Amino acid sequence: MTVNTSNLTVLPTGHTLHHNGVFSKDGQWIVFDGRNDDTKIGETSTIGIVNVKTGEEKIIYKTANQTVYGPGVGAVSFSPVEDKVIFIHGLKDANAEKPYALSRRTGGGIDINHPGSLFFYDARDTSLPYTPGSLRGGTHSHCWSGDGQRISFTYNDELINPDLRVVGVMLPFTRGVKVEPANGNNDGIMFSSIVTNVVRNPRPGSDEINKAFDECWVGKNGYTLKSGESIPHAIAFQGNVINKAGKQITEVFIVDIDAEKILADSAAVGKAGEGPRVPKGIHQRRITFSEKGLSDTRHWLRSSPDGKFIYALIKDQNEYNQLIQIEVNTGDVRFLTNNIFSIDYSFNLNKEGNKIAYVAQNSVYLFDLIKGVSIKLTSKDEGKILGAPSFSPHGHLLVFNQYVKDRNGGSFVQIRTITLPE
Repeated sequence: MTVNTSNLTVLPTGHTLHHNGVFSKDGQWIVFDGRNDDTKIGETSTIGIVNVKTGEEKIIYKTANQTVYGPGVGAVSFSPVEDKVIFIHGLKDANAEKPYALSRRTGGGIDINHPGSLFFYDARDTSLPYTPGSLRGGTHSHCWSGDGQRISFTYNDELINPDLRVVGVMLPFTRGVKVEPANGNNDGIMFSSIVTNVVRNPRPGSDEINKAFDECWVGKNGYTLKSGESIPHAIAFQGNVINKAGKQITEVFIVDIDAEKILADSAAVGKAGEGPRVPKGIHQRRITFSEKGLSDTRHWLRSSPDGKFIYALIKDQNEYNQLIQIEVNTGDVRFLTNNIFSIDYSFNLNKEGNKIAYVAQNSVYLFDLIKGVSIKLTSKDEGKILGAPSFSPHGHLLVFNQYVKDRNGGSFVQIRTITLPE
């Protein structure tokens, strides 16, 4: 396949893309954070956008009093239906004693038509009694539902078991969630809740998990059960179980999101000495029962637009990461790729759900789900490629991150584009 690859950004600073939601709803803008190193969210101060056609860059948010300890911003994604973005925002009181951390961050928001006007999607409340709809830790890796009405996230609580990661959801909430003013607290415009149960020591051979992580929404508008019942909102996530042999492996789970049940259980926020809990009536279920589990290479699950399939990475007999397709209603797993090399990281589907873009051997590849073949799109002889390539809403443009050297010898994370045949 002949493609045109070019640099969209050129300024000598970082332009790190999130693994999802990088395009505005009309495909005209791409959002990024100022990291030049994936590990430096706590030291990063800017959120920016770049115009796909002109390359014009705009800073839409900059933290105040930024230091190496925080607040820090990063991992930003657009709503699929509004000109708004959500991103990780460290706490404004971050300092050397209490720096940016997994449990000390929340979901900041900006309307790109009103740059600089920060608001928060999730409320954070560390003051007793805790406010229903708030959390008291760190939400991160936010992901919009296909209809743009809900946001999923992974979460680490600051006060109770901060090392245990769970998955949560933000729901529309007209009046917002108001909390007591205090350091580390903030109001939120949405109602937040965790939706996955984890335990520190899962029973071998059980469906108990010690970590829930790296999720996706199932389908653009949910999925359909074998019975024919339609589930409008559900999250598929990865969970670490202990198999009968005592080995930890990662399997795929699903939790249906019933907003009425979540909003009805005000006690799920927890009380003194407790972490938040899953609301009554919300239950996770395991859908894969594999021998080796998913790959331990970090990646986020992806769903087909119709919600019938989940896509993930798994290691083959040669320990190469391959793409797999999981049928939601049966858990059946099918290998899609049979490469003689390993896929490096997460990946993305196009809007139609018939192509997957991934990175391997420092090159971008395009897998055709209809033909069952991968095509190499870029050369591996250039700078290091980072993260997951993303399709524009219209499908003819791929964007990805790559280190590019400037005329002064510096190397910066830039956004590069690949124009695909329409």
